[in-house]
Amino acid sequence: MGPIRGVLAWQSVLDALVQAGAAEDGSGSLDVLDLGGGTGSDAVRVAALGHRVTVVDPSPDALAASARRAAEAGVEVEGRLGDSADLAEHVADGSIDLVICHGVLEHVVDPAQAVDAARAVLRPGGWLSVLVAGRVAAVAGRAAAGDFAGAQALVAATPDATWDLAGLGPRRWLPEELEALLSAHGLTPVLAQGVRVLSDEVPGVVVDGSAGAREQLYALEREVRRIPQFAGRSAGLQTMARLESTSHP
Repeated sequence: MGPIRGVLAWQSVLDALVQAGAAEDGSGSLDVLDLGGGTGSDAVRVAALGHRVTVVDPSPDALAASARRAAEAGVEVEGRLGDSADLAEHVADGSIDLVICHGVLEHVVDPAQAVDAARAVLRPGGWLSVLVAGRVAAVAGRAAAGDFAGAQALVAATPDATWDLAGLGPRRWLPEELEALLSAHGLTPVLAQGVRVLSDEVPGVVVDGSAGAREQLYALEREVRRIPQFAGRSAGLQTMARLESTSHP
C-alpha cells in the first residue's frame, strides 16, 4: 500500500466507477470524462481497467504528461485542452457515463457553471462524482494553527461565485452545500462520503512507525467514511449524483 492520501484518493475514483456501473474491482467499459484530470494519474489507471477515458484540462504541460503516462502504460487516453467553460467544444452532449470532477470546484470561477457543463455531457442515467475540500476540516486546521480570524471567515463564507472576492483561497464546502448545488442543477445526489476523514490528523511517524498501521488506518477510513457525523468533518467531501432525465428543473 502506498501513501495513505494517494490510496484514499484512488479509492474515491474506484467508488465512482462502481457507482456508475463498473464491476466491484472497477473494471468495465464506461465512457469516462476526467474533468481537470491534470497529468492523468487517475485517467491512466481508469483506462487500464477497460474504460474509454477523456481528460479535459487547461494545462498543455499536464496533458503532455498524461499522454506520456498513457503511452508508458500501454493504454489510450484522449486529451483535450480546455476546461468547464468550453467543455461543450471538446465533449459531445449526452456522450458520457461518468464525469469525474475531483478537486475542480474549489478553483473554478463559477461552480454552478461547471456543474451545468458536466451535466450536459452526461447520458440520461449517467453519473457525476464531485470531490471538494471540506470546510469543517479547514476551520479546525486554521483554529489549531492559531488563525482564529481566518477560521471565523471560513465559518461565515459560502462557496458560491462570490467566494473569490473574499480572499479565502480555494473554496471549502459543507456536505449540504455540495448536495444543494448538484440538486439545483438537475442531478440527484445518491451517495456521499468523506475522503481522508481522519488520516490528515495522524502523524506520519505513527502511520509508518509500526507494521500494519497504514492498513489499519485505511480500514478505519473505510468504516467511518459514510457515517454523516464523521464524513462531514473530512478533509475531502465526495458526492456521487445521477442524471435522472434530460430535463432541467
